[in-house]
Amino acid sequence: MGVKITAVAKQLPKYFRETKDIIPFVRLWMRHQDERFQRKVIKLFEGAAVDKRYSIMNPEEVFTATSFEQKNDIYAREVIQLAEKSLKKSLDKARLKPSEIDYIITVSCTGIMIPSLDAYLINSLEMKQDIVRLPVTEMGCAAGVSGIIYAKNFLKANPGKRAAVIAVEAPTATFQLNDFSMTNIVSAAIFGDGASSVILSSCPDDKGPEIVDEAMYHFYDATSMMGFKLVNTGLQMILDKEVPQKIAEHFPFIIHPFLERNNLTIKDIEHLIFHPGGKKIVQTVEDLFGALGKNIDDTKEVLRLYGNMSSATVLYVLERFMDRSPAKGEKGIMLSFGPGFSAQRILLEW
Repeated sequence: MGVKITAVAKQLPKYFRETKDIIPFVRLWMRHQDERFQRKVIKLFEGAAVDKRYSIMNPEEVFTATSFEQKNDIYAREVIQLAEKSLKKSLDKARLKPSEIDYIITVSCTGIMIPSLDAYLINSLEMKQDIVRLPVTEMGCAAGVSGIIYAKNFLKANPGKRAAVIAVEAPTATFQLNDFSMTNIVSAAIFGDGASSVILSSCPDDKGPEIVDEAMYHFYDATSMMGFKLVNTGLQMILDKEVPQKIAEHFPFIIHPFLERNNLTIKDIEHLIFHPGGKKIVQTVEDLFGALGKNIDDTKEVLRLYGNMSSATVLYVLERFMDRSPAKGEKGIMLSFGPGFSAQRILLEW
């Protein structure tokens, strides 16, 4: 029995700013730093390929010395609302009731909640009391694809069932006010907040692209390249500048063997559904795919419109392809990278 993705729906937070409107806040934040350094930071924001980003907090709150407790309280309150709205949208697209979902996976790494997000959704939407839960909390940007992989494996083992994967992230809640490192600055320049939900099904009558194959690829000796460090002021970003180069080095081993085991080459793939990690990572992957005669235009557009929303972002890219209703038989690859360091891949066929 095949497993299909039947619906994808995003939900954006209530606050948003264009990058040009964030620059004054950045200037105020940097006012005691060296002028040359300030110019470098402003140039970085302006050249990050992110025109706009959304947030669970207004800029004044982001650039205020609130405690970890205060920001995490905002995170918990807001992600519950975002998750519920995005899940309702995806259920409406799939023409389903909350009670028709058998398996729920919630994905988030930008705050801490116990009980996890799924428990609140089960209560507010009166989902099944025997629904199977799986919160995924520590896989970062890769977790949107990871969640789909876990849902697919559950559904493959349980024909006639449906699953929901809800990714909700608020990187602005991790901004470190007293950290003027390039890692914190780059993070602030590229990240935004957002949510997305995916409905999957192993019911024979449900429609959507089928998950033909999936795989994870783990880089050795790269655990320090990406992630968060828990400090007194919250979750402090870890982001190594060598990430794009590391991806380039491993790229042939990530893509080609995965396709070969399905008797395919990159020429057989019409749709590239790639997570926009940031400008440099996008440029690296664009160069690699461009050399193979492919483009990642949708990835670049999602980065421009929303920034990197960690695990949720690749689902925004997926929604763009789903809404265009590709022709029967066309194939796509979902690809994302995350802490570990790892790459997650899914092969789809419409």
